Amino acid sequence: QVQPVESGGGLVQAGGSLKLSCAASGSIFRSRTMGWFRQAPGKQRELVATITSGGSTDYADSVKGRFSISRDLAKNTVSLQMNSLKPEDTAVYYCNTAPPLRGWGQGTQVTVSS
Repeated sequence: QVQPVESGGGLVQAGGSLKLSCAASGSIFRSRTMGWFRQAPGKQRELVATITSGGSTDYADSVKGRFSISRDLAKNTVSLQMNSLKPEDTAVYYCNTAPPLRGWGQGTQVTVSS
């Protein structure tokens, strides 16, 4: 099975921005709703944003108005623009189909300092 590959994480101060990218090859990733998930230490993985193959988006209340998900079907990539970051956004971020139908990648660490 092909797993997604996430990148773009890092350390940023509260109020800053980061853009995450996900390379997800394979027809299943092109045809399905894609999502960005995150898992903070000691917490369960949670879904923060989704985008359908038609471009419709949805967001968790905790990130609504601050995060923006997009995808490029031709390049098989999904991105997450994160603005006005807060310390509580600190987590490992993953992309996958929503709901998850493939194995998880390594994720990318996002750390927001106060």
